[in-house]
Amino acid sequence: MPRAIRTQRKLLTTAVAWFVGLLIFFPILWTFLTSFKTEAEAVANPPLFLNFDWTLENYAVVQERSDYLRFLWNSVFLAGGSTLLGILVGVPAAWSMAFVPSRRTKDILLWMLSTKMLPAVGVLYPIYLIFIRLGLLDTRVGLVVVLMLINLPIIVWMLYTYFREIPGEILEAARMDGANLRSELLYVLTPMALPGIASTVLLNFILAWNEAFWTLNLTAVDAAPLTAFIASYSSPEGLFFAKLSAASTMAIAPILILGWFSQKQLVRGLTFGAVK
Repeated sequence: MPRAIRTQRKLLTTAVAWFVGLLIFFPILWTFLTSFKTEAEAVANPPLFLNFDWTLENYAVVQERSDYLRFLWNSVFLAGGSTLLGILVGVPAAWSMAFVPSRRTKDILLWMLSTKMLPAVGVLYPIYLIFIRLGLLDTRVGLVVVLMLINLPIIVWMLYTYFREIPGEILEAARMDGANLRSELLYVLTPMALPGIASTVLLNFILAWNEAFWTLNLTAVDAAPLTAFIASYSSPEGLFFAKLSAASTMAIAPILILGWFSQKQLVRGLTFGAVK
């Protein structure tokens, strides 16, 4: 009897998980399907799910109207550059908080996390003026720094959590063997926390890729990423849903593929435990 109850509970849990997963995935599926419809079919009532005339016209129009590869390169540069810079800053910061703790460590971590609660629009105007003064408006370098700073609290928090799981005795043994700080970080700490660092890199790459507020307000043409590429299909004349869906599909496809192939590494890093 208990085995039957456990089996029923497992089946129920699996069914609920599938339902929630499909519910979350449905908007992406609908966007993908709409990208192959005509504009009339995209706004048809009742909505057409599969019984429509499939066409690649929207993708052809998007390719003719926009330089997709330029937007793609900007997104890769901004997401990759901000993540790399964040890791270079976050690893030493998380190391010092994890292995050289003080009474203020928790206060500093909470203060860093509280900056994520500040509405971004509250600091847009001063940052916009700073960018104009320094000549960083619509530049990839300026956006890399901004994206790094807004995601830095998450990077430090995640790395701090992973580093705390590593026994300090291992680092002490390395110091006794003559390892300096650089060797300790590169050859002892980093390999042991590699799953956690990898998951941090993946998560923050996704966050930077999807960032829309700062990329739309601090770019115009030269540094505009795929978020601006999608927004360009919203015009005063109205929304062209089929073409907007095609642009959205082209923008999210690379990050979906990356997430699909790196999901095991991401889960492994998020469940990273202590060295026993």
